[in-house]
Amino acid sequence: MQPYNRLPSSGHSTPSPPQSPRRSPRFRHSRSKTGRFSPGQPAGRNLAQRLAWTFLSALLRRQGVFLFAPLIYISGMLLYMGTVSFDVVPIIKHRPAPGSLYRSPELYAKLRHEMEADNSSADAISTIWKSSHKGVEWKPCVERSSEGLPESNGYIYVEANGGLNQQRTSICNAVAVAGYLNATLLIPNFHYHSIWKDPSKFSDIYDQEYFINTLKNDVQIVDKIPEYLMERFGSNMTNVYNFRIKAWSSIQYYKDVVLPKLLEEKLIRISPFANRLSFDAPPAVQRLRCLANYEALRFSSPILTMGESLVARMRERSKNNGGKYVSIHLRFEEDMVAFSCCVFDGGKQEREDMIAARERGWKGKFTRPGRVIRPGAIRINGKCPLTPLEVGLMLRGMGFTKNTSIYLASGKIYNAEKTMAPLLEMFPNLQTKETLASEEELAPFKNYSSRMAAIDYTVCLHSEVFVTTQGGNFPHFLLGHRRYLYGGHSRTIRPDKRKLAVLFYNPNIGWRSLKRHLLGMRSHSDSKGFELKRPTDSIYSFPCPDCMCRANKTDGSKSPSAT
Repeated sequence: MQPYNRLPSSGHSTPSPPQSPRRSPRFRHSRSKTGRFSPGQPAGRNLAQRLAWTFLSALLRRQGVFLFAPLIYISGMLLYMGTVSFDVVPIIKHRPAPGSLYRSPELYAKLRHEMEADNSSADAISTIWKSSHKGVEWKPCVERSSEGLPESNGYIYVEANGGLNQQRTSICNAVAVAGYLNATLLIPNFHYHSIWKDPSKFSDIYDQEYFINTLKNDVQIVDKIPEYLMERFGSNMTNVYNFRIKAWSSIQYYKDVVLPKLLEEKLIRISPFANRLSFDAPPAVQRLRCLANYEALRFSSPILTMGESLVARMRERSKNNGGKYVSIHLRFEEDMVAFSCCVFDGGKQEREDMIAARERGWKGKFTRPGRVIRPGAIRINGKCPLTPLEVGLMLRGMGFTKNTSIYLASGKIYNAEKTMAPLLEMFPNLQTKETLASEEELAPFKNYSSRMAAIDYTVCLHSEVFVTTQGGNFPHFLLGHRRYLYGGHSRTIRPDKRKLAVLFYNPNIGWRSLKRHLLGMRSHSDSKGFELKRPTDSIYSFPCPDCMCRANKTDGSKSPSAT
């Protein structure tokens, strides 16, 4: 029976639809009476799948829940990470950069047999120098004055510090300054240094009389300050006004600042004096430098006699090569190895020796806060001294045979018994001043480092080939002196140590490949034998064109074997 509707209508009555049956929420997604799932709901789900479906449905209907998704993700990650142990840190292996490690001994061991069996080329000593400078050679042309000198403006006293060749720089620069200022130069005083420990005076190393006479028309030089002048200063040189001049000062500075004080005091002191004059200077100053270095400075008679005797003995031992020999300036003394901060065999003994040597020579310099030492970077940059093994390997690769006569200029080699063995295997005809001369002959020079270095300088000067391994004043002066003697060509091998570091590091390189690279390096040294001085170059290494003039090739030049 339909219920009666009391509400007014549009004029007629309509029965109300029947009410929907009330359902419990828990039956809203239940099966229908026919036993089938509601439309849109997948069939055949187990309990886990139904729970997942319920969860996703809730998310879809409540989209705000997505705001909590990052929090849910982070919570899950933290829960996961809490189950992982981080006690074991993964090891990351870094491959050393090419050239950063000393691997020369391994390379030598690998290539030794092939190197000894190689007879593919003639001995380099007879064919090494082929280059010429545009078909022109050079000859010395330093002019000496023939006129007398005007009255002196006063006396200059300098202290020459450093080793043999640093002192040589001071002497030549002092001559140039004194001549330019029209001053009288007192024979330079050699400053005693704790490293070189050589108390030698000027006359012990150089021929003082010859020095004064050669320069007599260009610079006045005396060995003593007049008494009347010294009395003004209480006969004490420390009371004399001392100039502390900056390194590489221009000659104009001396004229503007030093000369007025010289005219006022009549005696001045400059200490220290090494490297206190710039390389770039007017021709008048350069001429005096040339005259002092290449003409006036001659070793004292005992040193010159000993040196020339060793040259003769080296030529006698090099008869098979026409009296030609190779000289090597090897810087592998303990102090040089320590100062370089390079690592070689890397053993405990080496580390202890180097630490002790650095503290003796440069206390605190290498251990101050903030000082970072990177041996690998030093080696890659070519700053490590070549070891005796590396020098031998390089020369054999450049074509010098086992029969080549070698003169080794060096101090006491670090760990010589071990480090020198490979070099002696590759070049058994190796000599030093100690093997060429008797103990009695060397006795007057033995405890004087500068005198011993002067003997080495003489023997290296007259060799057919000079090999420099570490730079410094010794090879720089020899480079220029040899150019001055041999028509402008230095006849010097200057290896590219950056390239050598990479070559000697490579364990896979073969002998032929290594030799090809080293022959190219040798050829480059030949092409660089002739070089003209640039404004920033030292006249003591590059005498052309300030100290030398062009000459026709027919004029020739002295050969090492004829000097």
